[in-house]
Amino acid sequence: MKQMTFKVQAFWDAEAEVWVTTSKDVPGLVIEASTIEVLTQKLREMIPELI
Repeated sequence: MKQMTFKVQAFWDAEAEVWVTTSKDVPGLVIEASTIEVLTQKLREMIPELI
């Protein structure tokens, strides 16, 4: 399996109290999670599905 690199932006939404991530490299990627660890796991699952 070929390894690929994608740039994502993550930020803390203080109002919603969640981490949010988006990416220009992965169309349709928008993820929210309560912790950065959960966010990282969701990224590992979602990016291959969207690519």
